[in-house]
Amino acid sequence: MHSRPWIDAICDIRDILRGHCRRRSDQFPVIIGGWLLFSNPVRDQKPDMAKLYFHYATMNAGKSTMLLQASYNYRERGMRTAIFIAALDDRAGKGRVASRIGLSSDAIPFGQSDDLFSAIEAMHGEEPIACVFVDEAQFLSTEQVWQLARVSDRIGIPVMAYGLRTDFQGKLFPGSLELLAIADELREVRTICFCGRKATMVVRLDAEGNLVREGAQVDVGGNEKYVSLCRRHWEEQMRCE
Repeated sequence: MHSRPWIDAICDIRDILRGHCRRRSDQFPVIIGGWLLFSNPVRDQKPDMAKLYFHYATMNAGKSTMLLQASYNYRERGMRTAIFIAALDDRAGKGRVASRIGLSSDAIPFGQSDDLFSAIEAMHGEEPIACVFVDEAQFLSTEQVWQLARVSDRIGIPVMAYGLRTDFQGKLFPGSLELLAIADELREVRTICFCGRKATMVVRLDAEGNLVREGAQVDVGGNEKYVSLCRRHWEEQMRCE
């Protein structure tokens, strides 16, 4: 069976021409890789088909770029999406998701006390939502991660969360910890260390470019404040005297 929840039937184009495969009047066709796919309307999605995904990485791996591209793919096909971003990350402006390569989109800012399930349920009731996207998902509270799980389980909307796994001290963020524990699918977004190895850790720099080893877990910043490293070089930097 095809893994995409919005696919109802897959027919070889030749079968269509021969009249061996038909679609309902409310389905619309999408051609992908030589196959003609019949997409169901959003209202026909079943709750057991939706999943909670966690795309995790270190800094500057392209997480926001992937989020914006995925959302665009839905919208290009006339399907509504909802994009959320942590309110404390206002580097691109309040309620904006932006990537390093210049892509951006309006988003809904959330604080840790917000009820995301209720917000999404209300939006979905006004107009069906095909997919929910969450940027800076490491800033979710534990309860909010469960709220997103309920969006998939009870409303039937897939949720794609993108965020950091660990902070500059190598410790898990609370939101990431819960996502790693309960997400249906975990997907690593990779970037590289200066040595060419896969970068899995991040170090924090002060205004003068010096390494920071102590401090608050949350200190929002970009390239000027954080550098992604492999585990070996992170340890050498963090533990050298």
